[in-house]
Amino acid sequence: MNPHVVHMATMGLLVSVVAPALAAVVARVPAVDRWTPPALVALPGFALLHAAVTVLVEAPGSAADAGTVAAAHTVLLAGAVAFWAPVLGARRRLPEAGRVVYLFLAGPVLDLAGVWLVATGDSAGGLAMIVGMLPIGVAALVLTWRWVTDEERRQVAADARPTIT
Repeated sequence: MNPHVVHMATMGLLVSVVAPALAAVVARVPAVDRWTPPALVALPGFALLHAAVTVLVEAPGSAADAGTVAAAHTVLLAGAVAFWAPVLGARRRLPEAGRVVYLFLAGPVLDLAGVWLVATGDSAGGLAMIVGMLPIGVAALVLTWRWVTDEERRQVAADARPTIT
């Protein structure tokens, strides 16, 4: 398998699997969670950071040296943790509906960098990155299902309570 394709898939998984795990840990540290950005800053900020790293550093033919690539990966991981904070954080966590909308918006926005790679001739790398980011869509579906079932459970409980007249 092409090392570039493996690398791009790994970068997608870094954003969609490793970063949320780190964000869940960071949410338990109040001193760190205090610095998490609000959702209206986190999503567009991370989308721009993700696109910049993909276009400027990860694209085939990039003149970035190993140090620059390592620094870009570190900044990308930190940005991805901040991106996940409105979903998994404690202080600025979105309500259930907000988390669902946030993730359903984030999926296609973050895939634009992969689409750009495909459009510029790196179809294997771009598709590998997009596939690596699929856990974001899965998280959106899981949160949607949990939100719907919780709402249903609350409604059933409310209907079961006797009304006093």
